[in-house]
Amino acid sequence: MIEKTPIRLNLGCGGRPLKGYVNVDMDTLEDIRARYPNQAFEDDLVVLQYDIFNLPYADNSVDEIRSEGLIEHLPFIDEPRFFHEIARIIKPGGTIYLSTVDFEKTVKQWLDAKDDWKDFYRNDAEAIQQQHWFGTYTYSPDNRWGYLTATIYGSQNGAGQFHKNCYTEAKLRAICSRINLEIVSIDRFQWKGGRDFMLGLTAQKKQ
Repeated sequence: MIEKTPIRLNLGCGGRPLKGYVNVDMDTLEDIRARYPNQAFEDDLVVLQYDIFNLPYADNSVDEIRSEGLIEHLPFIDEPRFFHEIARIIKPGGTIYLSTVDFEKTVKQWLDAKDDWKDFYRNDAEAIQQQHWFGTYTYSPDNRWGYLTATIYGSQNGAGQFHKNCYTEAKLRAICSRINLEIVSIDRFQWKGGRDFMLGLTAQKKQ
């Protein structure tokens, strides 16, 4: 008997396409290379522009779904469409892994930071290259009006980068209950090692 190759999706891959996965993003691989000029991307990576609300897979057919840093970019109106779609295509026992900004933790960090506004946000080429965050040119969370604000609202330097939604552990638990997913774990970590408080959800579709 010939075993079928597992179907593994990486939705909203951005600068993190994975080998062995069908990577789905609004950008092509060439667009991703242009957006992340300091990263190397292998030619055999598959990046497709599927509609994430209407994925071309049958019910209960996908083995694994990953989506890191995507759901905070979806408007409230699209939230149920996305979650019901991934619940539709994942196999019973299949694994879903999602990561998103830990909004509660980030807002507390923002409230504890110094309120020292310096400059209007810029999105010209020089500002983007130098990582301008309201005049701070730093990822430091010491000031409210720098990268912390971008963590809450998105960097806003390009299409698709605005944050339009937010999540807490309690909300993720409630969503999983609604769409028949069993939570394996909810982990907390900092993205890229030292910034961005994140939630990582691992769940499986109930048998």
